[in-house]
Amino acid sequence: MKPRRASQEEEIQMAPYSILKKASTLEDSSRVEEVIHSRMSQQVGKKEKWERGPVSNQSVMQGPNKTFVTEFILLGFTLSPRATPLLFSAFLMIYLLIILGNGLIFILICLDSHLHTPMYFFIGILSMLDLGYTTTTVPQMLAHLVSQRKTISYSSCVAQMYIFLVLGVTESWLFAIMSIDRYVAICHPLRYRVIMSPCLCGVMAIFCGLCGVTSALVYTIFAMRLPYCGPNKINHFFCEVPAVLKLACADTSVNDQVDFILGFSVILIPLSVILVIYANIFASILKIRSAQGRLKAFSTCASHITVVTMFCVPAMVMYMKPGSKASPEEDKKLALFYNVISAFLNPVIYSLRNKDVKRAFLKVTGWGRPPE
Repeated sequence: MKPRRASQEEEIQMAPYSILKKASTLEDSSRVEEVIHSRMSQQVGKKEKWERGPVSNQSVMQGPNKTFVTEFILLGFTLSPRATPLLFSAFLMIYLLIILGNGLIFILICLDSHLHTPMYFFIGILSMLDLGYTTTTVPQMLAHLVSQRKTISYSSCVAQMYIFLVLGVTESWLFAIMSIDRYVAICHPLRYRVIMSPCLCGVMAIFCGLCGVTSALVYTIFAMRLPYCGPNKINHFFCEVPAVLKLACADTSVNDQVDFILGFSVILIPLSVILVIYANIFASILKIRSAQGRLKAFSTCASHITVVTMFCVPAMVMYMKPGSKASPEEDKKLALFYNVISAFLNPVIYSLRNKDVKRAFLKVTGWGRPPE
């Protein structure tokens, strides 16, 4: 009886619905009902799965048996053992010079009343921003160059990403505000102090800060809402959005669109404002009859344009290209340029060669007679 019972169950399992409904015995009909119920449940499950479409990696990684990343490993730069000490020494020297140059400019602007003008007010803010976002990344990079452990916790990575973006976006808008200041100084010199009042300068600075806080919050929320379930190795020297997104266990096409839109608003719009303003400035400079006056105006504009180019162009390339086209090594070089190199050169290009700053330095230190 047992072999026959097994073959009957097999026949029931394989039979179509029309044959199953013709079962006569009570035992067979009970078994048939179970099989029909099982098949109907399978069909309903298949229908629901078809209506939902393919299951995303994000929903899969949120299952109870899955774990999420609690820390990341920053791979940094790929170097030979001999090159590591040289790179560490170079970056340490550059970072110390960044602190010295930008800190000195900020102190001089605070101490010397002759530098209490709108232009130097914005330069002082620029110096603080440069100090801030280099301090957010460079000390950690230096520590990882000499350490075997190159990890950063999830929360620290989020904090680093947010602070860096706040300072970077604020600086991007600050460059646009500084171009407006230069336009008023060159095109309306007699009304400069009236137009660029302390109240207006303060409002402009607050506007830059609010843009930085808001844009960075959107960037960070969209980046960290994604699941990160492994691997946890970031091919970068700090937690920057494009590098972190490559580790997400979900589709990042929405993030690419958000990055492009925000990149347009925080980089291209300020850059467009700068270009339009400088077109008007150059038109006004060409009307100046004195050759010395034209040279002085062009010199002031050249300094600002150089600083803007060093910061905005690499940042625009970094944040506005799709993540699929990003090269880790190129991204590191771009980030190094607008994060470290621009902050290092800003004091030299923008302020330290300025006669007003030199006069303030000699006056504060008492090392010599201020230049006339």
